[in-house]
Amino acid sequence: MTTFDQLTGWAGLGHVTRARRDLVAGWRIPDIMKVQLVEVGIPVAPRVIERVVIQSEVEPILFTSRGPLYRLTEQTDPDEPGEPSSFGVEPETGAVYFVMPDGEAWFANSSVDVWLNVLHRYGRWVTASDLLSEPDGPDDYLSEEEEEHAFAELNRLAEELKEIDPAAFGGYEGFLWPGLLDRWLY
Repeated sequence: MTTFDQLTGWAGLGHVTRARRDLVAGWRIPDIMKVQLVEVGIPVAPRVIERVVIQSEVEPILFTSRGPLYRLTEQTDPDEPGEPSSFGVEPETGAVYFVMPDGEAWFANSSVDVWLNVLHRYGRWVTASDLLSEPDGPDDYLSEEEEEHAFAELNRLAEELKEIDPAAFGGYEGFLWPGLLDRWLY
């Protein structure tokens, strides 16, 4: 199980947000998942989570193709102004989805605790990698050799994430992680 200290180890102390207990107390998700949101928190993660925005309402407010979800994050796309994309958690099941600006929900992970574990592995890997960390600018292109190494790293990362949550890699269309990792260098 991932801890707050593990997340802050790579994300930094100011980049992990813990939910307030009173905010998630009335949510209809398993109690262990509420505890994870309160005690572990949610990290800002490169290319995945820009801002943690945990909704304060008792009822889900993130309307999606799967039905309403509890909002956990927001990510704005500078190329597409309008509604942000978000991560949300499904009432009752606790499954986590990545929600596109149009409301289409892509399966991310089977539960909040698994999602936090995947985010930890992903964030730790990406922030430690010279090849996968954010480029400094638009002129920073990878050489052919660097690109091959980056693809190899992405494949190893995908295998590690798949071990944590095989259901998250049960397909391509409508699944967050396979598509995100596949499009990394494009």
